Amino acid sequence: MKIVGSRAPATAIFAAVALTAAACSSASSGSAASSGSSASGGSILIGVPVPLSGEYASAGTDILHGAQLAAKNINASGGVLGRKIQIVGQDDACLASTGSEAAQKLVSQGIAAAAGGYCSTAAFPELEAFHRAGIPYVMDASTNPQLTEQGFAQAFRTIGRDDEQGPVAASFITSFLHAKRVAVGNDNSTYAKGLANATVSALQKDGAQVVFNNALTPGQSDYTSFLTKIGQSKPQVFYYTGYYPEFGLLLKEAKQLGLTFTMMGGDANNDPTLIKTAGSAANGAMMTTAPLAQFLSSAKSYVSAYQAAYGTGPGPYSSYEYDAVGVVAQAIKDARSAKPGSIAQALRSISYNGITGDFHFDTNGDRKPVNYIIITVKNGSFVAYKKFDYSTNQWVSLS
Repeated sequence: MKIVGSRAPATAIFAAVALTAAACSSASSGSAASSGSSASGGSILIGVPVPLSGEYASAGTDILHGAQLAAKNINASGGVLGRKIQIVGQDDACLASTGSEAAQKLVSQGIAAAAGGYCSTAAFPELEAFHRAGIPYVMDASTNPQLTEQGFAQAFRTIGRDDEQGPVAASFITSFLHAKRVAVGNDNSTYAKGLANATVSALQKDGAQVVFNNALTPGQSDYTSFLTKIGQSKPQVFYYTGYYPEFGLLLKEAKQLGLTFTMMGGDANNDPTLIKTAGSAANGAMMTTAPLAQFLSSAKSYVSAYQAAYGTGPGPYSSYEYDAVGVVAQAIKDARSAKPGSIAQALRSISYNGITGDFHFDTNGDRKPVNYIIITVKNGSFVAYKKFDYSTNQWVSLS
């Protein structure tokens, strides 16, 4: 079984510039930039399609904040090619239809590149629209493998893929938790089904018996029946690949039902809202995830700046969005051009030193290398728990 590689944290490209407390005043959300399109010689526009409404709005807002802080930092050091970066946010509501509309609006506003994407469901039509317009799209949280396997020269991402996370989850479940009977649940979304399929396949290769593999209907107020069916399959571990609103409720109701199997979630469950929903029932729950900003020494200045600007710590993907905007800015600098085609070409050969670590993009546009860890909830907070040590071939403590 192959586990993805890890990489030591690196210093951010803009670390020398002092991060300030204020949010990026030049960024807009869903409105056209006053300076015109990126090709006109004014500000260079970077579009950020994310959910700014609906149940995933907190995650989308967090990503937008990460983009705004990146732009503020870049601009404080003189901008790129003597021009300012301007963030243009657009609500995609995590829906395919809304995502398509959001992308088309951003294209019409003259963006040079896009950086964002929380839900793979919305990212697919967004990427299609950007591809048609020749605009590069650097995704910070959309993890479905097919996004970068369509042969689009405009597709990139600063996060790992579901088929990389699934084997990590399976390895932890079988080799560390020593579980033989595993239940897997999803919510029928593009992301959740992809991660569930990758995890089930890896579990079976690792010799585990998948005793339950089914989907719930998101947005329900009660999942007692779903949990009862899982309990009847007698798993030792339940791994949920959907999003945090449902997993928070599942944790709460599982405790009420007295279910004792281990509860785990994928990386759409690393949002602080999960803990608010589940309350004390979240304690002990575990998640597979790319390292959160608070666990990265290279992101300390970013975490402080985010807290100062927004009065709370950054969520799970804002740091990956910060690097998405940063790598676009570096590509513009390398290409000496803000033309979308030139940016996309420069991204193909870039080597970037970001707050989430050093990385480059492979031929598909996927980040290399990637890293996953296990986090857990302790006393109402996310705590780094385990990582895979390749020198000893074992899971080791991060605390």
